[in-house]
Amino acid sequence: MNPQAKLVFITSLFLGTTITISSNHWVMAWTGLEINTLAILPLISKSHHPRAIEAATKYFLVQATASTLVLFSSMTNAWYTGQWDITQLTHPTSSLILTAAISMKLGLAPFHFWFPEVLQGSPLTTGLLLSTVMKFPPITLLFMTSQALNPTLLTTMAILSVALGGWMGLNQTQTRKIMAFSSIAHLGWMAIILVYYPKLTLLNFYLYAMMTAAIFLTLNATKVLKLSTLMTAWTKAPSLSTILLLTLLSLAGLPPLTGFLPKWLIIQELTKQDMAPAAMVISLLSLLGLFFYLRLAYCATITLPPHTTNHMKQWHVNKPINPSIAVLTTLSIMLLPISPMLTTII
Repeated sequence: MNPQAKLVFITSLFLGTTITISSNHWVMAWTGLEINTLAILPLISKSHHPRAIEAATKYFLVQATASTLVLFSSMTNAWYTGQWDITQLTHPTSSLILTAAISMKLGLAPFHFWFPEVLQGSPLTTGLLLSTVMKFPPITLLFMTSQALNPTLLTTMAILSVALGGWMGLNQTQTRKIMAFSSIAHLGWMAIILVYYPKLTLLNFYLYAMMTAAIFLTLNATKVLKLSTLMTAWTKAPSLSTILLLTLLSLAGLPPLTGFLPKWLIIQELTKQDMAPAAMVISLLSLLGLFFYLRLAYCATITLPPHTTNHMKQWHVNKPINPSIAVLTTLSIMLLPISPMLTTII
């Protein structure tokens, strides 16, 4: 892709995100979401492969439907209350439609079917944008309207997301699809606490985005798209494979790594809100996700593939590790000790 065109698309992406997260009016928020959608489409389909074109088409159709529902929800609210302010969403039907629209934009179950397919058809760098930057504007809209949302509906969708994200990720062999189901499961954790402690949702999203960025950049550096390639990647970059192991365990939420912090705080808050059964169910369902993270971690650090099929070993390269990978993985592994400071910030 032409560097100037890529610069325009990436600038538009950040412009759309900034417009949405800083707007008070529903139409401005909708405009930002539309700019975002249009800016990411060329980045998904830049390889001109039929699968990439299919992914871009699916993405466009889903996002266009979700944007229409956002506009419809805000217009219904304005019709009944005379308010276009995002924080003044008070009509129950409007909040129900908005929940469905934002869930569709995020890929929260039961509107999750498009996300694994789109991620599988995109390059790894675009997959990183889809999993992190593109989820930020819808999450902020949920954050701003959290007081008007239905807690029972969100809790149900959250538990469904964690269950489906873990269950459907079990038999995947493509790293991008595994990351997509991981994203769906993490969105469940964010959705369940949204009504009770919205700032915790944002903290969870920031930490999730950081860990996911570290994993995508590592996979991109080693050019790993499926598990069989991951098994032989250790010869190419042993240090990166070791780092990937720790980051995956952090994303799984194992103590004493960073990923344990949001899960711990969410379970604590749910217990305070007399939702111990929901906390227990979501914790048990996250064990499904733990299984495929452990499988990925095992494949990343294995030095002898467990089957007789001949794989070409990759050449060892002495290229230095990208500084951004080093910083992100360090943060993904070591933030738990400063959790008291993070909790005072939120």
